[in-house]
Amino acid sequence: MLKTHFKYFALLLVFLTIGCAKRGSITGGDKDTIAPVLKSSLPKNFSTNFNGKQIKLVFNEYVKLKNVSKQLIVSPPMKNQLEILPYTASKTITINIKDTLQPNTTYSFNFGQSIEDNNEANPYSQFKYVFSTGAYIDSLQLKVKVKDALELKTDNFVSVMLYEVNETFNDSTIYKETPRYVTNTLDSLEVVTLENIKAGKYLLVALKDNGNNKYDPKSDKIGFQKQHISIPNDTVFEVELFKEVVPFKAEKPTQITNKRCAMGYQGKAKGAKVTVKNGNDIIPTVVTQMQKKDSLQIWMKPVKADSLQVMVEKDNYKTDFYIKGKSNKADSLQISPEFSGNLPFRERYALSSTTPLVKFDKTKISIKNKDSLAVDFTTEYDEFNQKLYLDFKKEPLENYKIQLLPGAMVDFFDTVNDTLNYKATTKNLSDYGNLRLVLENVKRFPVIIELTDKDGKVKYSEYSEGNNSINFDAIEPAKYVLRIIYDDNKNKLWDTGSFMEKRQTEEVIYFPKEIDVRANWDVEQPFNLK
Repeated sequence: MLKTHFKYFALLLVFLTIGCAKRGSITGGDKDTIAPVLKSSLPKNFSTNFNGKQIKLVFNEYVKLKNVSKQLIVSPPMKNQLEILPYTASKTITINIKDTLQPNTTYSFNFGQSIEDNNEANPYSQFKYVFSTGAYIDSLQLKVKVKDALELKTDNFVSVMLYEVNETFNDSTIYKETPRYVTNTLDSLEVVTLENIKAGKYLLVALKDNGNNKYDPKSDKIGFQKQHISIPNDTVFEVELFKEVVPFKAEKPTQITNKRCAMGYQGKAKGAKVTVKNGNDIIPTVVTQMQKKDSLQIWMKPVKADSLQVMVEKDNYKTDFYIKGKSNKADSLQISPEFSGNLPFRERYALSSTTPLVKFDKTKISIKNKDSLAVDFTTEYDEFNQKLYLDFKKEPLENYKIQLLPGAMVDFFDTVNDTLNYKATTKNLSDYGNLRLVLENVKRFPVIIELTDKDGKVKYSEYSEGNNSINFDAIEPAKYVLRIIYDDNKNKLWDTGSFMEKRQTEEVIYFPKEIDVRANWDVEQPFNLK
């Protein structure tokens, strides 16, 4: 009997022990935060007289490659892409060189953040493998700061390059050849260091490009130092990126409707002259901008023809096209207001038309306030953008009725508008804020003063030819970015640069912090431009 009781007691003890054990959990220890370690390389890092085609990197743990195509910077660039194996996790990375290496040249492979351990993705940050095909490793370096010439935010993944100025170098080299040395800002750097450079004279260029390290003005941003740089040099150089305006060039037009063709273009199209001919007969045309596209609209009177000749001219550019396409689609006149409901105090009331307008009868247009009293106004038509502006003095807390009777507008195809009625209201001035800027130490006039949103979109702009006090009255409450543009050519626009002309952009200076404008507030902000 006692033995039986003891047996049950022993079993109970076992169950209790198991139950207690279940209360705990295995944590696996502290999280691994240590980056991989390079144990060895073949040939050794910083080898000289290198003449091989393969490099092996051996690590202390399994590693994997992440975004190596973006992160790896090879300097000087190679024509043929490296083969890097394996594609899966491994303790050994093998690099196969597909290029013929240049003699007496120091090569650098900077892996950026692309090598990381397989378990916790700890990166082996900025690992560099360096070798020389000559008897020594070049060790000079150059620091470069990259910024945008106009925008507050600079693009990431900008290539910073040095072209050797030798007997074969000329201004067209950057369009055709890769640089002698290159590095990249990757996704966050503002200041980069070009390393393992030999002494000499160089052209410093920065490119936001497609990764081929050659300049294509149609798509790339460029920044450059006008004067050649001598290495060694302790100066931290700055380059400002800008997009060049390429010369105007037209693309072959495409017929969209029986009255309209679309023609793509490069460069600036405003001012381009387009002539459409049916044999020897010139067809009346109007040229306008297609909204939100780099295309022109060529409006033409309908004509029966198998083929039409389209002649395009601008500055020194001249070309002819022949179009055969026909379309049964037709364009009709439609008018729409730019603002529906609230009309901001600083904005012009505008009407957009689907077809270009050619005649206006102001006597058939009226603007009345909430007391049905007539409001005096003037008109202005922007043919290129197909907008009719109605300018009038706006009063706070007012309701306006805009009416256009039939025949107030006639389009290019002799179509008249139907009766059109629109409404617009204004808010109280207390719903807006006022900003007064006091400019100090202005180097020269005129200047363009712009308030942008955080994305760089211009919300308000003023122009000063000598006044240091600038008023932005009745602006929407918001946080604004302020910038000043030195308008050196006095055209009231920011002008970009040109590499071939060795011309930098017009200077832009940003106020160092956002300006908070609140409703019913008056803000006075000094801005020292020194």
